[in-house]
Amino acid sequence: MHDAYEPVPILEKLPLQIDCLAAWDDWLLVGTKPGHLLLYRIKKDAGTNRFEVTLEKSNKNFSKKIQQLFVVSQYKILVSLLENNVHVHDLLTFQQITVVSKAKGATLFACDLQQSPSGEASLRLCVAVKKKLQMYYWKDREFYELQGDFTAPDIPKSMAWCENSICVGFKRDYYLIRMDGRGSIKELFPTGKQLEPLVAPLADGKVAVGQDDLTVVLNEEGVCTQKCALNWTDIPIAMEHQPPYIIAVLPRYVEIRTFEPRLLVQSVELQRPRFITSAGPNIVYVASNHFVWRLVPVSIASQIRQLLQDKQFELALQLAKMKDDAEGDKRQQIHHIQNLYAFNLFCQKRFDDSMQVFAKLGTDPTHVIGLYPDLLPSDYRKQLHYPNPLPALSGAELEKAHLALIDYLTQKRSHLVKQLNDSDPSTPSPLMEGTPTIKSRKKLLQIIDTTLLKCYLHTNVALVSPLLRLENNHCHIEESEYVLKKAHKYSELIILYEKKGLHQKALQVLLDQSTKANSPLKGHERTVQYLQRLGMENLGIIFEFSPWVLKMCPEDGLKIFTEDLTEVETLPRDKVLNFLKEGFKELAIPYLEHIIHVWDETGPEFHNVLVQLYLERVQGLMKQYLNSLPDGVPAVAAGKEEGDLGEFRNKLLCFLEVSTSYEPGQLISDFPFDGLLEERALLLGRMGKHEQALFIYVHILQDTRMAEEYCHSHYDKETEGNRDVYLSLLRMYLSPPDVHCLGPIKMELSEPQANLKAALQVLELHHSKLNTTKAINLLPANTQIREIRVFLESVLEEKAQRKRFDQVLKSLLQAEFLRVQEERIFHQQVKCIITEEKTCRVCKKKIGNSAFARYPNGVVVHYFCCKDRGVCPTEQ
Repeated sequence: MHDAYEPVPILEKLPLQIDCLAAWDDWLLVGTKPGHLLLYRIKKDAGTNRFEVTLEKSNKNFSKKIQQLFVVSQYKILVSLLENNVHVHDLLTFQQITVVSKAKGATLFACDLQQSPSGEASLRLCVAVKKKLQMYYWKDREFYELQGDFTAPDIPKSMAWCENSICVGFKRDYYLIRMDGRGSIKELFPTGKQLEPLVAPLADGKVAVGQDDLTVVLNEEGVCTQKCALNWTDIPIAMEHQPPYIIAVLPRYVEIRTFEPRLLVQSVELQRPRFITSAGPNIVYVASNHFVWRLVPVSIASQIRQLLQDKQFELALQLAKMKDDAEGDKRQQIHHIQNLYAFNLFCQKRFDDSMQVFAKLGTDPTHVIGLYPDLLPSDYRKQLHYPNPLPALSGAELEKAHLALIDYLTQKRSHLVKQLNDSDPSTPSPLMEGTPTIKSRKKLLQIIDTTLLKCYLHTNVALVSPLLRLENNHCHIEESEYVLKKAHKYSELIILYEKKGLHQKALQVLLDQSTKANSPLKGHERTVQYLQRLGMENLGIIFEFSPWVLKMCPEDGLKIFTEDLTEVETLPRDKVLNFLKEGFKELAIPYLEHIIHVWDETGPEFHNVLVQLYLERVQGLMKQYLNSLPDGVPAVAAGKEEGDLGEFRNKLLCFLEVSTSYEPGQLISDFPFDGLLEERALLLGRMGKHEQALFIYVHILQDTRMAEEYCHSHYDKETEGNRDVYLSLLRMYLSPPDVHCLGPIKMELSEPQANLKAALQVLELHHSKLNTTKAINLLPANTQIREIRVFLESVLEEKAQRKRFDQVLKSLLQAEFLRVQEERIFHQQVKCIITEEKTCRVCKKKIGNSAFARYPNGVVVHYFCCKDRGVCPTEQ
């Protein structure tokens, strides 16, 4: 409790009993039981709490019975309830202005004075006449009916306006009457055990309603606006609202409380007080039967000092906002009190409320973080000062505090990130004056992110990774590294290193953790994934940390260079190939196969190397295979061998046949003359040396099927070198060349023999792909006609068919030619004659010698008048 008001006697031992009070400005009206009306002028002495009281006017014959007084200083009138009727008098002369004649028998009235934004005042009056409520409004020095009467359930005992409603207290219950034209009545709640209702208007348009020693605040809908009711020490007789205080007259003293926070502020002992009235802000009068006191407010500065000592910061804030100081000083004091309030909330362990206040204040986040143990570096935390010792936090309390801090820092972080490009950002304020603040936004973000990391480690580890993955993550590397290692959060440590570009540190941790049994990073999978994301700018790091994976698991290690990721696919393939050839040659082949067959690599250097690597494997395996064959057992066909030899030789043959990017001229020297003849034949064919290739198939391998398949794959009648490939095969059958003319073949070969039967079969099957004249000239002179009868018949039939096709085509082309000529003649016959009388269809002027345009239907217009070639003027 503190002293908000000081009671000062105004009238003492008044010989007449007081029945009602009213006041305005420096004036006090006292209505007495005998019906006298007394007007006092009350002037305050400067610098003291003494008052000069002067009786300015006394009207002994004002009325026989003064029941209620209400002053409307804006209209200079006094509204009073005299002898159960409502009268209006001039405020200065007490001369009667009007009487509300319809209100005869009234027992109570309530006035409502409203001011519009333009400053105009409007007065409404509600009068209780037995069980009826009459509504009036003031205009032209007269009260007029506002609307029809309302029928009440009982005789009103207390009432007050509440915006566009009237709250009425009866003997047993409270009701709310809506002024919505229909006069709807809403029952609220009972009056209580004492059966004495009390309704008092409040400064914000609401009403305070009493129920025994409790008071609730209602709005115009009849809804309670406060969480808890005010609890007085006795049953109030009357009330007056002086924000932030509500003053109640109790049977033995005056009690002063506040709604928010709900506090008992002061109890003022007075001799049997009964009445209370206000003449405006900070002018309150309390009266008993024969005494009148004025409650003089204690200076706001003194109240604030006392409240701060008592740690009543919410009330101190309300008072600070009411001070008349300079705007800058006022704002600074409010800010200081708010900081103290937030700090006190934290000390009371109301962490969420505390953080919300700090967030609104713009307090330096480091000062807020300093409230917690072990979140700031010790040397910096020693520079921070606080109003009182900090509370010791541990266990569930510390976790709750951390959760509140997380919400606060997340909000602050979002605000600072938006400010990064702001040229004039707001500067954080200190919690205590004189404490240093951090002005660099990047530095603040670094502290906030690092603190968030520590808080997540204490509360929810699952949030650590998302924080570290943020693109604008500002975590302090060394501090974050220390706390993550201390918590054994190596997976999160990897994310930190990766986002900060410390790839070597991250990969070293992965290497160290890969052999630890209980580590979540055990194995090589995370290292493979990490290396795959590095890209070509970190190629050196990839080559540095990939060998241990390639040795441990070559198949997974190769994925570092073959995964379908943009970063992997863009790695320089020549450098990767050289790296693999130097240290992991067995992986060069699967790497080349992947980039050629999956990524469609067409570079001849890669195709050449793959052929060479296939060749090396085949030659090595071939030696083992031949050495393992028993004497006299022939080798199987190329590519049909068992095991790795068959697999790799088949790959080599298929690649030589399918690939179009390797350079056969550079590769053929690597192939021996005494083996791998099928492969050599493919290379010779790719070089266009068909006769040498066919010699291998026909006379060395003696496989006519392969020779014909070779011709089938290379024949192309549009290409000069491939047009006569079947003719070369025919020549190879009929006139085989000398072995030594075709190159150094290191094999024991018999002299090649002619094969007329195979030649005749080629003539029969492939006559359409042969030059007939050249083919017949190659046949031996003693060849019988019957031997080539089928060939000749096929050739003649094909020629005859071709002739018939050409004749039909010629006739069709001739007919098309004649049709086109006929159409041309038809269109050339159309004439357009321009005479002197010919006029333009658009402008109606003569065509004359001007340029003109003719539409297909014969309409002629000036060329200038032809706006749209697709629309004829006659069709418009």
